[in-house]
Amino acid sequence: MAELDLGEIREFLRGFAADRDWDQFHTPKNLAMALAGEAGELLEIFQWLTPEESSAIAGDPVRARALADELVDILQYVVRLADVAGVDLDAAFWAKFEENARRYPADEVRGSAEKRSG
Repeated sequence: MAELDLGEIREFLRGFAADRDWDQFHTPKNLAMALAGEAGELLEIFQWLTPEESSAIAGDPVRARALADELVDILQYVVRLADVAGVDLDAAFWAKFEENARRYPADEVRGSAEKRSG
């Protein structure tokens, strides 16, 4: 399986939007709203499923494809929003997980889903 290159995706999405004259619509607000809409569509896939049914989605080709499609829609809006808003996703990702590692030391939180204050 090939690894994603967020820089390559960002450049592709820039060109895709520019070729269609969509930059005028790609404001942070609009992109955040589109992202929320796509997250809602992702939730629909899992709505009313038992935990076991939700874990079995990969074995259902129709549902697995729907899941992949929604995840890609979400990813593209995340990458586009970060680009338009000037967020360096690579730097932000690693900074956030350094913070999470301090906030959730493995030896203290293993097996717990309890949220800790920042």
